Amino acid sequence: MNKSFTFVMLMLAASPVLAVDSQAVADTQYQYGMHLDIAEVVSITTTPSDDAVYPATLEYIDPQGQTNRLVYSVTAISWGGQ
Repeated sequence: MNKSFTFVMLMLAASPVLAVDSQAVADTQYQYGMHLDIAEVVSITTTPSDDAVYPATLEYIDPQGQTNRLVYSVTAISWGGQ
């Protein structure tokens, strides 16, 4: 019983450290020539469509540990399509 109580207390004390950052990451629209300071890429998503240009999103972590989300446009040609 005492070990269970200690374990629960330790988990509750550590939970703020283990919690994922709940703050929403604001989207930044890419502009030609922007300097991107990327330490780690988290994800790249696209929404292919029949249109010639469609949106893509790059989520990354900068060297300061902040998560950023960049929204930009791609074409089928830029992804190797015809």
